Amino acid sequence: MSHHFQDELRFLGIRSSPAFVAEPECNGVAERFIRTLKEQLPWVQTFDTIEDLRLALHEFTRRRYNASWVVQKHQHRTPDQVRALLSKPVAHAA
Repeated sequence: MSHHFQDELRFLGIRSSPAFVAEPECNGVAERFIRTLKEQLPWVQTFDTIEDLRLALHEFTRRRYNASWVVQKHQHRTPDQVRALLSKPVAHAA
């Protein structure tokens, strides 16, 4: 990995989390999400300020992506639906 990139991560306080060996889909999921963002915001809209872009990103991720965007890897459920399923308490047998 680029030393410049690693230095920037450290400067920003971000912990690097490389993909597991032989499991490149970890990076693919992140790359697909970034592509989706680009296709929905900066490639189709112009923003006057960084703050306008930040607000649009927040709106997209909260209202559109998490609430209504079906994702194939989640068996065509939205991220909010998957989060709700994963947060349900598990019943333990007595």
